[in-house]
Amino acid sequence: MNAPILVTGGTGTIGRHIVPLLRAAGHPVRVLSRRGGRPGDGVTHVAADLLSGADLGPALSGVSTVLHLAGGAKGDNRATAHLARAAHRAAVAHLVHISVTGADRVPLAWIRSKLDAERAVVDSGVPWTVLRAAQVHDLVFTMLTAMTRLPVVPVPGGLRLQPVDAAEVAARLAELTLGAPAGLVPDLAGPDTYGIGELLTGYLTAAGKRRARLPVYIPGRAGRAYREGANLARPGAARGVRTWTDFLADRMPSRPVA
Repeated sequence: MNAPILVTGGTGTIGRHIVPLLRAAGHPVRVLSRRGGRPGDGVTHVAADLLSGADLGPALSGVSTVLHLAGGAKGDNRATAHLARAAHRAAVAHLVHISVTGADRVPLAWIRSKLDAERAVVDSGVPWTVLRAAQVHDLVFTMLTAMTRLPVVPVPGGLRLQPVDAAEVAARLAELTLGAPAGLVPDLAGPDTYGIGELLTGYLTAAGKRRARLPVYIPGRAGRAYREGANLARPGAARGVRTWTDFLADRMPSRPVA
């Protein structure tokens, strides 16, 4: 029988896609969360706290591979360091981690925490794989939904994104998780690059909304990095197939403009 694979963030946007893929490959899956959950066919849930490191030992017992998807606005570096150290103590054979494109090039605190999380994986002593992926469609959709709650939408000048389908990220991560440790693999981004204004136009059209726009200049080193495309995938990146337009058509069929 295959050893269980531990997945952090297994109930999240990408995790919901990847757990069935790992099960289909014949592996029991152990999903780690702070509160646990209901078991399913070949899927168990364990409770542990990545931010404090509490209960990670039992969660990792008997696990050969760890896929680390869990993340948030703060503390990713600390949570990943706790997981990496616990994985080393448990003699895990493969630690797979998802990061973001531009993690080593954008001078923002939350991006630096992503890079520090990568370093925790690399320095863990556990054979590792890191995939840097662009923002998934669902995250971009959530961001635009929040922005358009205002009557006037701020539009950061020079900001471009390469939204990628969550299912395509999951498929790539499943492949990496089931394979041998590969180090830092090529980035994964969506098929197209959009200015934030283009993404906003598509969203507003699909939502049947009108909003005034206010161009915003991003100051400092971070603004310069975004205008230079430091957050975009590096040359040679893998590209997804499903476009932002495809995602919107499925998520929110176009309606008359209000």
